[in-house]
Amino acid sequence: MKHLTATFLRGLVTVLPVIITLYVLYWAAVSAERALGGPLRWALPDWLYRPGLGIAMGVVIVFVVGLVMELYVARRLVTMAEQLLLRIPVVKTVYGAIKDFAGFISDSKEKSKAMSQVVRVRIDSEMYLLGFVTRDDFSGLPVQLGGPDMVAVYLPMSNQIGGYTVMIPRDRVEPIPMTSEEALRFAVTAGMSRTPA
Repeated sequence: MKHLTATFLRGLVTVLPVIITLYVLYWAAVSAERALGGPLRWALPDWLYRPGLGIAMGVVIVFVVGLVMELYVARRLVTMAEQLLLRIPVVKTVYGAIKDFAGFISDSKEKSKAMSQVVRVRIDSEMYLLGFVTRDDFSGLPVQLGGPDMVAVYLPMSNQIGGYTVMIPRDRVEPIPMTSEEALRFAVTAGMSRTPA
């Protein structure tokens, strides 16, 4: 019986991530088709509309928004809108968390550079936290934030809704030979990730 249970669990661990990934992709595609397909059906003649045009329109919209965001005026307007959103009590929590998560998983050069150094932070002689060095130079910032012997380290939470940025002495931080993606996967899965080093 133990062998049957172990075999079933091994199969479940193999199949479950694939099923969840496919379901999330399916949900995103169906949501895009529902949201954008309706207006397209209304705007286009029946002979011209094809299933999947809503998904294609969603991809085009996201791409166009990415292009527009390269303009200074657009970035400024989005910043002003975000400042308004971040003043509304419940909205600021939800929007802030989603924006942080999206920014964290995005593959921008700035993020890759800022989060490239994976470290473990010594809490005491037997406890460590996984983190990312985000700043090792505090020049131009208030003296109270840190000096030459300090670094800023982002400590992600396992549920990836947020994390903490701590200023800590350099001698409490030890580099780890992991990529940012491996470390993030390790943190988000509460250490259960089997990603090879």
